[in-house]
Amino acid sequence: MAWSKLAPVRFARLNSPTGPQYVRLDGPHAYPLDVAPWSELGAGATLSSTAARRDWTESDLLCPVVPSKIVCVGRNYAAHAKELGNEVPAEPLLFFKPPSSLLAPGGAIVLPTQSAKVEHESELAIVIGKRTRNVSKAEAMGAIFGFTSANDVTARDLQKKDGQWARAKGFDTFCPVGPWIETEMAIDALRVQCIVNGEVRQNGLTSDMIFDVPTLIAYISAAMTLEPGDLILTGTPEGVGPLAPGDVCDVVIRRDDGPDELGVLRASVRAT
Repeated sequence: MAWSKLAPVRFARLNSPTGPQYVRLDGPHAYPLDVAPWSELGAGATLSSTAARRDWTESDLLCPVVPSKIVCVGRNYAAHAKELGNEVPAEPLLFFKPPSSLLAPGGAIVLPTQSAKVEHESELAIVIGKRTRNVSKAEAMGAIFGFTSANDVTARDLQKKDGQWARAKGFDTFCPVGPWIETEMAIDALRVQCIVNGEVRQNGLTSDMIFDVPTLIAYISAAMTLEPGDLILTGTPEGVGPLAPGDVCDVVIRRDDGPDELGVLRASVRAT
């Protein structure tokens, strides 16, 4: 069984009796892979699975990536910058979330005792497919392996208090990602939503980004080497709001005229 880099494919990372396992998803079936999917696809090769097909359920899902770094973009939607009383940046505003903040689909966001105001931020995330440094905007899309959903959970009071964002953005469980990766999507007009307890709080369009995806990749790669499997969170639309114990927070990214290719990234919320 093989597939080409250019074929639209859905990948995930699942629990298995032998440990975490990268797989290709096909409906209720999963085809285990011998390596991370971007390890060969990023070089333009085909990739084959030698393991037997297995079935899977949502409870098997893990974070679909284990990145060396999570590069995030702040204030990339004008309406979001305005709602927090901030100016629109002249250049992409970058910050990091640590890999230790990653949370698997279906996991629980843990509200830290240090903060009294933790908020959701739904975002389209880019998965890098090959080592990338100093690419132009024209070359940037070739660095992408695929796309997934993310929630840039933020302790808003600490963000304002600290003057820099490492602590506010970096608590354990503050970066839900998943549930899977889509390798081919039309990303210029996706609807980015956050739904808390059934209420739509965020409802923006990727076409409203101040800096589009090629611009972000070119800008970031001019400063640092992006490795296969790294994540770029592209910013959040307006409507961010507080999370409380007992909440259920869903990130949904979809086309208006099509299915939810990126699925529903769900997280519960609990106190420490």
